[in-house]
Amino acid sequence: MDFTPTEEQAAARDLAARIFGDLSTHERLTAAGTGSDAELWKALCEAGLLAAVEDIGLLGLVLLLEEQGRTTAQVPFAASCVYGLLAVSAHGSAEQRKRLLPGIGDGTVVVTGALPTAAVRAGGAGELSGVVPVVPWLRDATHVLVADDERRLWLVRTVDARCEPVELMAPWSAGRLTLDAASGERLGGPEADVGDVGEAEAYDDVLATARTAFAGLQAGVCAGSVARAVAHTNTREQFGRPLAAKQGVQLRAADAYMDTEAIRVTAYEAAWRRDEGLDYATHALTAAWWASEAGHRVVHAGQHLHGGTGADLDHPVHRHFLWGRQLDAYLGCGSEVLQELGELIVRGEGDA
Repeated sequence: MDFTPTEEQAAARDLAARIFGDLSTHERLTAAGTGSDAELWKALCEAGLLAAVEDIGLLGLVLLLEEQGRTTAQVPFAASCVYGLLAVSAHGSAEQRKRLLPGIGDGTVVVTGALPTAAVRAGGAGELSGVVPVVPWLRDATHVLVADDERRLWLVRTVDARCEPVELMAPWSAGRLTLDAASGERLGGPEADVGDVGEAEAYDDVLATARTAFAGLQAGVCAGSVARAVAHTNTREQFGRPLAAKQGVQLRAADAYMDTEAIRVTAYEAAWRRDEGLDYATHALTAAWWASEAGHRVVHAGQHLHGGTGADLDHPVHRHFLWGRQLDAYLGCGSEVLQELGELIVRGEGDA
């Protein structure tokens, strides 16, 4: 295994770091409220970072999402890349790739995902019915990738569905999706054009890709939280000494740093394996488990190390806390993911 970024991946990461750092400031995030930052989204698209994901792979995307997480930038970058660009690239028909990928790459088509869910039913002609209570970034999306109760994947235009705003712990521009015989487009085209990879396998791949990508996002959220805690404890003095000089503070920060590194390396491994065409189902679940369990610990530590300041809802570290808790629950909390991982291993489907 070699997680060293390629020249293209490193260049994309550095560019993302500059754009997120310049535009995702505390003041702009405060002004955005619970919505997305349209100017930041435009800058990312014009820089070609969305389109670049098709070339730099899932590991490259994880690197970009780390930079987003450090600044808790409010844009649907992870969702549109995972449920749109990577899903269509891997499992869409030739016609779907030609029609959808250019728009996803330039940001005019924004895709989010309603996964996992078994609440949607598909009719014989592709009419979809059901309710998905929470879909992140639904308010920004032009399309949503939906899984039906048979784990088939469908693309639905949001104009053909009812989308109602929902507020989450993190400001992810979420919504409630209601489908009432909505027209759905099968990912992969008509059944005769699906290809060698079955639809259940496509569902598993998209879900594992999402878990890996959002684990990378969590690594960035946690890294940002730790960085803020380190800066605070180095400058905040108590009884004439910096808080960082206290052993208890050092140990708490060290534990948070090690947890963050565990999230990062497991996300890197899962992403690298997918890019190399290797089995990565258990690795994706492992990354998701670390993102949930360790991420929960890290953002709590980051807030705790700020003392009373950390309880201020307007302080930047509180945003990391909210994102970390939301990511803890998204796509399966730690106990759910651990159970799924155990069942996968028992069935003998775990990768080496």
